[in-house]
Amino acid sequence: MRKILTLVCIFTYFIGSAQETEPKISINYNDASIAEVLSLIEEKSNYNFYYVPDWLESDPVTGSYEDTAVSVVLNSVLKNTILNFYVLEGNKVILTRNNIIYDTLPEGFFNDKSAVVVLDEEETKTNPLFVKEEKSNQNTRIQTVRIGKENRANTRKSFTLSGIAINPNTGEPISDLAIAVRGKNLGTTTDLNGRYSIDLPAGLNLIETNSLGNVDVQKKVIIYNDGTLNFDLEEDLQTLGVIVLEASRGQNVKQAITGVTQIKVEEIKTIPLVLGERDILKVATILPGISTAGEGASGYNVRGGKTDQNLILLDEAVIYNPSHFFGIFSALNPFTSGEVNIYKGSMPAEFGGRLSSVFDIKTKDANVEKFAGEVSLGPVTSNVTLEVPLVKGKSAFLVGGRTTYSDLILQQLDEPELAKSKANFFDIIAKYNSKLGENDDLKATAYFSRDAFSITSDSLYSYSNRLASLRWNHTFNDKNRGSVILAHSQYKFNIDYDGQTNQNFKLGYKVAETELKIKMKYLMSDAHKFDYGVSAKTYKVNPGTINPTSSESIIKAVDIAEEQALEAAVFMSDTWEISDKLLMNAGIRYSFFASKGPSEQNIYQEGLPLNSGTLLETKSFGSGETIQNYGGPEIRVSARYILGQDFSIKAGYNNSYQFIHTLSNNTTVSPTDTWKLSDLNIKPQEQKQYSLGLFKNLDDDIYELSLEGYYKESDNILDYKVGAQLLLNEEIETEVLQGQGKAYGVELLLKKSKGKLNGWIGYTYSRSLIQLDSEFAEERVNGGEFFPSNFDKPHDFSLVTNYKMTKRFSWSMNFVYQTGRPVTYPIGSYELNGSEYVFYSDRN
Repeated sequence: MRKILTLVCIFTYFIGSAQETEPKISINYNDASIAEVLSLIEEKSNYNFYYVPDWLESDPVTGSYEDTAVSVVLNSVLKNTILNFYVLEGNKVILTRNNIIYDTLPEGFFNDKSAVVVLDEEETKTNPLFVKEEKSNQNTRIQTVRIGKENRANTRKSFTLSGIAINPNTGEPISDLAIAVRGKNLGTTTDLNGRYSIDLPAGLNLIETNSLGNVDVQKKVIIYNDGTLNFDLEEDLQTLGVIVLEASRGQNVKQAITGVTQIKVEEIKTIPLVLGERDILKVATILPGISTAGEGASGYNVRGGKTDQNLILLDEAVIYNPSHFFGIFSALNPFTSGEVNIYKGSMPAEFGGRLSSVFDIKTKDANVEKFAGEVSLGPVTSNVTLEVPLVKGKSAFLVGGRTTYSDLILQQLDEPELAKSKANFFDIIAKYNSKLGENDDLKATAYFSRDAFSITSDSLYSYSNRLASLRWNHTFNDKNRGSVILAHSQYKFNIDYDGQTNQNFKLGYKVAETELKIKMKYLMSDAHKFDYGVSAKTYKVNPGTINPTSSESIIKAVDIAEEQALEAAVFMSDTWEISDKLLMNAGIRYSFFASKGPSEQNIYQEGLPLNSGTLLETKSFGSGETIQNYGGPEIRVSARYILGQDFSIKAGYNNSYQFIHTLSNNTTVSPTDTWKLSDLNIKPQEQKQYSLGLFKNLDDDIYELSLEGYYKESDNILDYKVGAQLLLNEEIETEVLQGQGKAYGVELLLKKSKGKLNGWIGYTYSRSLIQLDSEFAEERVNGGEFFPSNFDKPHDFSLVTNYKMTKRFSWSMNFVYQTGRPVTYPIGSYELNGSEYVFYSDRN
């Protein structure tokens, strides 16, 4: 290949000899433009200036000098600009932007191989020096951005360029935007807030952006100091297509964290679901490793875990019951949700308090540029969402509401009992987002949902979720940024019974928590990216109250004492790029839990079953007094190794603590299930998980193939004794058991994200087992052997397909096959003292 010898140098020579002495002047100027000051210098000296007038646009300058060298005055005048100057023979002064004019070559220049660059023809097409200011596809020239100016005293060879990428029409940040430096093998991507940081070599660099759905841009950057460059990227509607579900390009292969799934709400519109409702969490259940106990069952089982082992977050606040109408509908408004990240393998160190998974749900930011809205009318529900700009380009307000008219449908039924039934729900969410400045933004979210149903005419069941969160994000500098989050959540349910007997009552239950979290990010280098912080939350649980609602009622009033606790954690993790092939995410979280008074705690004989016969005493604890402490370190480690092009292997390990439990003896989650804090007699749940997977992308990332296996070991899993009474029980510890659990499985996923035909095929083989063993028969279930949990369904196959016929029409289909779950069934009957009793099989 023909070589081109390129010698880059700027050489200026003198026609004659330089003046021996630099002239001095006396000059005064106040709030004058630079052009005015240069004219004054020309009047007071024999210097003549040569420059482009547009270069001198800057703030006014002020100064006063007596008998001072002209070079000193010029250095002061040009200090806050990107201009340098060079004096030629004949007192001609040349102004330059950014660069310094050198009149001599460095010593040993021709013996320095790095000073001479040999490029072939192909390399000249990628080198920034050969890229002309040509017109791009958008009929605009490549913009040149100048940051800082060259300084002889500055020995740094690279500088940090940072900024944010946003959509100028909506004001929303653009995440996962690829930013590359042509010809220099440098690049980075924007984070969830659209921010990026990259180290560039001094001088000229050609920056290129690339993303799906946005116009790609190129900019020439001449950099001689740390600086900022923001990108305003318009949407490129021509590149958009129907995509059912797609993560960032190649992320499934490249990222280190195992068992993570991302769902983008705008990309699941074509997936058919029950009654036509777009539902984020229903989509999650047709992905490998996530299931439910069955249709009409609320709650989610992730990799063989219980429903209470999932941390479901909406804008950093916990949702305790994320479902409407017995799990048929999600309690999350799909029109206001932005994206969901589901961690079912290695959880990031910032998350804790649950064993199986984290559903990190983000509400989309409101449009800060223009009013927008969306309305949906369905066979059962209606939904409306509005986005209202408050200060254009800076702040906006989003509100979304959803309700059902199922009561009207029930009233039309011919069956009298069903016509009297009730089944309704609604949810409403509001969000405020504002840019407080170049380095600060504020987001606030409020949410409320309520369900009410009455299958019989005498009982009304109702439950509600309420939450609020406030988040302040601040960028300290190019390498450090952080967030402060304050969140509050509450869940409660009520039962109102008004029958024809004298047993009318009203029952209520409530759990609430308040959390303060500080999260920090430190971009130490391209090889190390640290996340660290602290969190603390308080729990308040009202285990239940029941009161008669009439003077004739024989129901006795009961008020179970309130439970309180403090949970805190400190965490840190490092995303460490050990080499081009090996990437590791290593983190540690130390969790601390303290059960607090006031409380009455029963003390039982050690080593014996907990019952009234082994009760020794009841101990009183005062307000704020610590009853019992729990806690310990939680290790979060995962690694990725590149085996070949678009092919990687990942492995992970993590252990977790969970200090809050659900009490339920139903086979599926019920709205009347209660939450119980760990205390003197109930220990926190613990779990270890190991995972290993292979990930391969095919045909330029059109197809994604993954095979992942896992094994989990659990301790202190909460279950119940046969015939247990869990609601309104002042001695609940005598009705529950704690044992060991194990779960294992293999998950296979083949996904096609592009083209007219797209979708995925998923298959999971999994087992979930529990063991309740003791030397005492009353604490032993199924002979102390491992037995299937309520939600153990070994085989789970799903097929999701979408075929886009035209720009506006598409066909979609879902197919799901699952094996049945365990059941405890009657196998006989017997009589005792004249009464007939049913004899059941072993549990599950």
